[in-house]
Amino acid sequence: MIRRRPVTRLLATAAAATILAAAAGCSGSSIDDSTAGGTIKIGLLVPQSGPYKAIGDDLVKGWQLYLDTHDGKLGGHRVQVVTADEAEGKQSALNAARKLLDKDKVTVIAGTGSADAVESIKTLVTERKVPFVGTGGRPSTLTDVSYIWHTSWLSRETGQAIAEHVHTTVDGPVYVIGPDYQGGYDQIGGFVDTFVKAGGKLANDDGKPAWTPWPGTTNFLPYLNKIASSGAKAVYCFYAGTMAVDFVKQYEQAGLKGKVPLYGTGFLTEGSVLAAQGAAADGVQTVLNYAANLDNAANRAFAPAYQQKHQTAPNLYNVTGYDAALVLDGAITAAGDKPTSESINEAIGKLGAIDSPRGQWRFGANHSPIQPWYLRKVQNDGRARANVVVQNLTTLGS
Repeated sequence: MIRRRPVTRLLATAAAATILAAAAGCSGSSIDDSTAGGTIKIGLLVPQSGPYKAIGDDLVKGWQLYLDTHDGKLGGHRVQVVTADEAEGKQSALNAARKLLDKDKVTVIAGTGSADAVESIKTLVTERKVPFVGTGGRPSTLTDVSYIWHTSWLSRETGQAIAEHVHTTVDGPVYVIGPDYQGGYDQIGGFVDTFVKAGGKLANDDGKPAWTPWPGTTNFLPYLNKIASSGAKAVYCFYAGTMAVDFVKQYEQAGLKGKVPLYGTGFLTEGSVLAAQGAAADGVQTVLNYAANLDNAANRAFAPAYQQKHQTAPNLYNVTGYDAALVLDGAITAAGDKPTSESINEAIGKLGAIDSPRGQWRFGANHSPIQPWYLRKVQNDGRARANVVVQNLTTLGS
């Protein structure tokens, strides 16, 4: 049994080493009354309802673990966290972000689970000059990222990272399917463009990905029947949350499991959905930038601490939430005694390498991580069903 205090010390030590380079920011305009050593108000915008609620819960757990192991402080300042619901990610996310800024007067916004939420709030946070540290899907539609950062991924990179592997591994056409919204377009588009460029062929009737209505699809059997008759030698998909549970279970029910290999973005089997999928998920191969069995110093501290607190292995959403707090810790420290929205934003841009549980990464020119991507397979890791790293696929980011 792991003793709490040594694990906490390990986390503190690992976190202290995470920011290899940072510089003090300028004193930009402030939207709060921060004083030296005073409280900083941070908005946490996450899905608390809708199909991505479980993702929101996991983001909060990772974020809170960092605060719990750092005395509730970031950069030496006490933090007041105000949580808001992005729900399905469009108008609801924009309304929630406006409340955080106008009523709650937060200095920073962190969170979000979907690309739609980012798309909805991008103009607001940029016009208000309030840094947004995203933890979930990052759409390809962003043009001005001056106040937008992500500890997660570029949505097109997930598919790009695995496309060459699928092309060289699968002997024949691949059926591609995903949800009909911006996150789906990016996740699937990144795979298709790279796969086809490498010489791969789609098994879809018209040579284009199949799209399922978002967020209302619960019955995938009509689509799965098309896959069964398509001659596909494998399937590649992007689903997350409750839709991922339905898709994987119905994939087995349709008789495709064991006959047509299923590949997907890591979100297909990530987090609480894996337990809900049960044995139906066994053998599914996915691509993601984290797995709980990664062997690095930061993860050797983080994973046991999370396991002890929540009695389950951590997942990527826990890590991106944790890393958002880690990034803000370093930036607020660098921003000086009286940090403002603008000085924190400037300081984020000057952070160096970040020693994350997923492996070391740093922000690229587009304000998203330059990071490794891993091929994972659902199997028993000796204790429970898990997403186990099979190999390192590539490093992406710029």
